[in-house]
Amino acid sequence: MKRLILLTLLLSTSIGFSQKKFEGKATYMSKTTMDMSRFGNNVSEAQKKQWMARMKNFLEKTYTLSFNQNESSWKEDVKLDAPGTRGMRWGASNGQGSIYKNFANAEMVEDIESFSKRFRIQEEMAQPQWQMTAETKKIGQYTCYKATLVKADDRITMSNMWRRMRRRGDQKKDSTKTKEDIKTLAVTAWFTPEIPVKTGPAEYYGLPGLILELNAGRTTMLCTEVVLNPEESITIQVPSKGKEVSRDEYNTIIKEKTREMRERFRRGRRGGRRF
Repeated sequence: MKRLILLTLLLSTSIGFSQKKFEGKATYMSKTTMDMSRFGNNVSEAQKKQWMARMKNFLEKTYTLSFNQNESSWKEDVKLDAPGTRGMRWGASNGQGSIYKNFANAEMVEDIESFSKRFRIQEEMAQPQWQMTAETKKIGQYTCYKATLVKADDRITMSNMWRRMRRRGDQKKDSTKTKEDIKTLAVTAWFTPEIPVKTGPAEYYGLPGLILELNAGRTTMLCTEVVLNPEESITIQVPSKGKEVSRDEYNTIIKEKTREMRERFRRGRRGGRRF
């Protein structure tokens, strides 16, 4: 019965907005935690705190999601460096990159810069297998419903690449296939049918309402502000810059570049420098 009530609410809300123009912007705070225990006793507590301070710009970010009923664009909000700090922080963004979604054409285009090179990844958007529930909570003024998803964790990031290579190093010459090739990620989303668009933060989408909070692994993205139908019309642009590559091609490039970087650090440590 609860599921039936939820579906009826979602349908009636969508119909109410289908006959008029609808657009907006949402601001999100993103925070990722790091498991420092994996370094064991090789790193002092003072060093861990220093690393965390330098990694803050990588672990805590602000994003803007611009959307209408057919498209959305996800982009990081970039803060200016304080005088004398340029180049000293890890994970600082230069403002390049976005994730564009087109629900009419079922395509997603990611514009991303890695290792000083810009790439454009275009993918088809399949419907995620969300499991919707009748569980609710309030986020700001909006009533949100809980949905869960288990997906393949196939995206390559700097943090999971270093973790995977560390795991391979620990295995030494063990030639057995690791479970990383089939690693999955548990995702929890809270969406509101009061904002009837199918998009959400980062690469997530496919629910009958805007996703206002999302938890994926060690990352939480929470919407802090929504502006609907602003006086100035919103323009959503399709990324057009960067070398066009497939997701697999991009992953291969990042894996190779990360291996090269890790090897340079290893040579540096052997030569007496500390990382």
